Amino acid sequence: MSILKFKNIRLIIGILFATLTIQEVSYAQGNLLITPRRIVFDGSRRVMDITLANTGADTATYNISLIQYRMNEDGSFTEITEPDPGQKFAGDNLRFFPRRITLAPNEAQMVKMQVTNINNLEPGEYRSHAYFRSVPIVAALGDEAKNTDSTALSIKLIPIFGISIPIIIRVGTSDVSVTITNMELVTTPENIKRLNLTLNRAGNMSVYGDVKVTHIAPDGKETILSNINGLAVYTPNALRAISIDLDPEKAVNYSLGKLVITFVGQSDTKPVKYAEAVMNLP
Repeated sequence: MSILKFKNIRLIIGILFATLTIQEVSYAQGNLLITPRRIVFDGSRRVMDITLANTGADTATYNISLIQYRMNEDGSFTEITEPDPGQKFAGDNLRFFPRRITLAPNEAQMVKMQVTNINNLEPGEYRSHAYFRSVPIVAALGDEAKNTDSTALSIKLIPIFGISIPIIIRVGTSDVSVTITNMELVTTPENIKRLNLTLNRAGNMSVYGDVKVTHIAPDGKETILSNINGLAVYTPNALRAISIDLDPEKAVNYSLGKLVITFVGQSDTKPVKYAEAVMNLP
């Protein structure tokens, strides 16, 4: 059997992508903190700022680009290059700068996002995603510690993290509506109560908000079992299936009373209740 000797071979494998989508306040992955979690241009402003902060101990560089996503019915995302029927990309009407930033530890910098040429856009919602991708620091071969075994195969894993946040342009008046259906209460193998349901979206805009599950006992006592922030149903999707694990620390009788599920839009002023449904127990 022959023996292959590898000298000064360096393989870089294992590119890891962690693409997340986003809620209103801030969003972090790796050592990058982004504020806000989403940008919506609704006609009131033409320029908005995105703040990037390096929370790590080392200097980091990030490339910034626009990518397109399809939202799947389970809330996951698939990168696409052509819009689905009824989907409209925002990229042709977005400008941003800078496109590459380097941040020292605990340093922050703003990226300006601007909408352009929107006067002739048809009514509806246009969406693309700003993608912030870390640039790995690769040391020269001569700068690395020498391997004591010259016949060994050296493998180094370099994680490359990325975060995407939605950039949305809205044109015209929204006629969106939401209903909650297909409610089902199940018990997991870990003996945790799980509520499955479907958010049904109709209209010309996406919806984004918080889902709260409350148990109301026959005597009127209310117990909040779950509060999930930042759930979206993006156009052109008509529905999103959701599974919610209810708080096992809350002592409620699931054989009596009812569950009230509310979906409320996030707002700086008065939150909008998109939908409410009641599930009688058992």
